Amino acid sequence: MQAFGILTLTFSLLALSNVQADEIIGETEDRTAGQSAGGMTGMMVGAIGGPIGALIGAGVGALVGSSGQEAANSGEHAHQVRTDSGTVKTVRSPNRRFAAGDQVETRGNRPYPTSAGKSAALADNGDTRTLR
Repeated sequence: MQAFGILTLTFSLLALSNVQADEIIGETEDRTAGQSAGGMTGMMVGAIGGPIGALIGAGVGALVGSSGQEAANSGEHAHQVRTDSGTVKTVRSPNRRFAAGDQVETRGNRPYPTSAGKSAALADNGDTRTLR
């Protein structure tokens, strides 16, 4: 009987952690691609000076890569999301754009439209497929 209680508690806690009704409050620019490419290049160049040079080169390369991506105006999309607990966090969304006020479900570091948002998106595109 005790094992059944523990199992029930475990499943209920797992189910509660997946329920997230988040709201998009704004859009920002994401420059992590430039930072990672610049950081890797800087690390390789800085490795000539040894381990300390690699660390310094990676830091400088990340700053230069981010600035370069900003100057080229090639940033990706990120959205600011207000979670159900009231905190605001930034999540990456390179393939989708959301408007302020859209309801989303956050899984990891990516926003996904809720079931109501999916049907509205399909209705806007004129798509008649059913969702599963």
